[in-house]
Amino acid sequence: MTSIIATRRGFMGAAASAVAGLLVPRTGFAQPMDPRVLRFNHTHTGEKLAIEYWREGTYEPEGLGAINRLMRDFRTGDVHPIDPALLDLLHDIKGMTETRSPFEIISAYRSPKTNAALNGHSDGVAKNSLHLRGMAIDIRLGDVTLTDLRRAATATRRGGVGYYAGSNFVHVDTGRVRTW
Repeated sequence: MTSIIATRRGFMGAAASAVAGLLVPRTGFAQPMDPRVLRFNHTHTGEKLAIEYWREGTYEPEGLGAINRLMRDFRTGDVHPIDPALLDLLHDIKGMTETRSPFEIISAYRSPKTNAALNGHSDGVAKNSLHLRGMAIDIRLGDVTLTDLRRAATATRRGGVGYYAGSNFVHVDTGRVRTW
């Protein structure tokens, strides 16, 4: 009798998991084994990059390196590792918005020197910005409104989302969940 109950519970648990998996949209969050490709245009340097950064369950060191170089502090040339979770967040936003455009990078990594200079000229730049740690990026998409981009980023419930309509970008980061 015990084995029948355990089998039924196991079956019911497996069935519930399968049904829950069907309810998640394919264009939503990244599937664990799907290759992950991102496309970028850097608005300040003119550089473009289309890169697979994840393949067969692991991050690709060459892809991450290329992304780190692209997302460097364009003012100083300093390169810093970009948080892979930020890339996964962008990949999920790409799927949710169904964009066909590359992410336009306004700002990604910022060196301490650049961040201090920007902070001295603007109230909108945090002294301890997550840009300093490679955990934040300011972006837009050519075929997605800022409102829809903000909505998708907020719907992920992963990190911060800042909406800067006047400057034409959305900030996303992998810090604590918050909006402004």
